[in-house]
Amino acid sequence: MIRKILMLLALCGTVALSVPSFADEAKPADTAAAPAAAAAAPAAAPAPVPNKGDTAWMIVATVLVILMTIPGLALFYGGMVRSKNMLSVLMQVFATFCLLAILWAIYGYSVAFTEGNAFFGGFGRAFLSGVTPDSTVATFSKGVVIPEYIYIAFQLTFAAITPALIIGAFAERVKFSAVLLFMVLWFTFSYLPVAHMVWYWAGPDAFTTADAAAKASATGGFVWQKGALDFAGGTVVHINAGIAGLIGCLMIGKRIGFNKEAMPPHSLTMTMIGASLLWVGWFGFNVGSNLESTGFAAMVFVNTLLATAAASLAWMFAEWAVRGQPTMLGIASGAVAGLVAITPACGFVGPMGAIVLGIIAGVICLWAVVWLKSLLGYDDTLDVFGVHCIGGIIGALGTSVFCAPSLGGTGVYDYVANAVAPDYSIATQFVSQAWGVGTTLIWSGVVAAIAYKITDLVIGLRVPEDQEREGLDSTTHGEKAYHY
Repeated sequence: MIRKILMLLALCGTVALSVPSFADEAKPADTAAAPAAAAAAPAAAPAPVPNKGDTAWMIVATVLVILMTIPGLALFYGGMVRSKNMLSVLMQVFATFCLLAILWAIYGYSVAFTEGNAFFGGFGRAFLSGVTPDSTVATFSKGVVIPEYIYIAFQLTFAAITPALIIGAFAERVKFSAVLLFMVLWFTFSYLPVAHMVWYWAGPDAFTTADAAAKASATGGFVWQKGALDFAGGTVVHINAGIAGLIGCLMIGKRIGFNKEAMPPHSLTMTMIGASLLWVGWFGFNVGSNLESTGFAAMVFVNTLLATAAASLAWMFAEWAVRGQPTMLGIASGAVAGLVAITPACGFVGPMGAIVLGIIAGVICLWAVVWLKSLLGYDDTLDVFGVHCIGGIIGALGTSVFCAPSLGGTGVYDYVANAVAPDYSIATQFVSQAWGVGTTLIWSGVVAAIAYKITDLVIGLRVPEDQEREGLDSTTHGEKAYHY
């Protein structure tokens, strides 16, 4: 028996080794036909190669956005809750980032950034299938690409920080397991579709003629087809998360003792550190969204810097005038409001437009977190709706105004003509921006309500009353942030 097996293996080996000889015999015929084929068709243009400077910048930008989340967002939120819940917030942000990073690689990237229909992508890149070190994706310039791997990583950080923003709305009262289940549901059915609707398009190289542009546009996301502009995530990130946060705090209910006992931030020092890390990381968020290291990216950098400074001062002076004192919490909150508002606009407005947009966001977001919140009586623990949703709406709608070349903006680029489109209309662009805002509010709000309800039925959203009173650090995680 062994002898027969060995003979069979030898026979198989002989056949296998003979295959190359058959291939070699065919080569002369193939080679003879090659010159004729070459003469019949022009040589194909060489595939574009990523620029090392662009690739290096995108790696740095990706690291900066990770810095925004852990530790930036975690410390910003953690400092604003009571000390007995500090670790619970840090844990929720940290775990959410890790969980959604894995989901992004498994199916998130594919659903958000491959061609499907106007609302969802496909599964061609599920499990990162087909991605290699040589794979590339388009930027916003014709013939310019970056490695697909770094684009995947960069967009992963957006997909991870956006759901983490929602945590601030229901902090101090939700089960850790409920947070994780909700994040999976909301990420899958809200973040991914909204990202696809707003950001997915065929890329600039597809826009060669009017007919080609029409065909390419038909494959884009629903909001993109409406002409809405969102450079770095005013709709995808901030309105998307902000409205989900409002739905959450309404459905979950108020904290025990809300409006009956004092609940001041336990460490404004931590909040200031977190806000500063957010500001630094946001340069990766906004400037990285240019996908190239160019003078245009430098403009986005300046816009992000100026809008944030303007919003910080606007919030501080408005609070000082109305309430009699400028506060550290106020100026830090103003900085975040400015960052949120400039996010969709940073690649379309000029520096002076960025300053005006920052001032508007600082004042209106202060009104939202102080007076609107009090008027409506909802318990949005860390003002996710008032800063992120309201600030995102200001930025998204404001983009239509300050994008106008007459006001120092860039206008809208026509990739067929390879020039800025003439006759920019603020009214027309405002309608397009309203499509983006309205679609995101409705889609995310409905998905969030369903996701909270499913989570409540499966796990239960709130911790028991005794655990909420004692604090989630010790009752959920068995730890304390501080030992006195």
